[in-house]
Amino acid sequence: MNKALKIATNKYLLTTVAFLAWTIYFDQNDWVSLQQRQKELNGVKANIAYLNTEIDKMNKERAGLLNDPNKLEQYARERYKMKHEGEDVYVTGK
Repeated sequence: MNKALKIATNKYLLTTVAFLAWTIYFDQNDWVSLQQRQKELNGVKANIAYLNTEIDKMNKERAGLLNDPNKLEQYARERYKMKHEGEDVYVTGK
């Protein structure tokens, strides 16, 4: 019992426990906050990856529109409902 009390009242052990408790629970950069920031960072990285794929897709579409007149005509017909003289355009609901 006396040995256990001596270990429990060791100033180095008490300082270490107090330091760990402070850094884990009470500090501005505590463990819970770090986990939340890590989760937020993973979400932002996923969003960046999604946006990069969208940019690549748009760049390919743009290159196709600039280089291929048939694609440009198809784009104009689908997006802007453009038509040739004498054609009728039927628009269905989406």
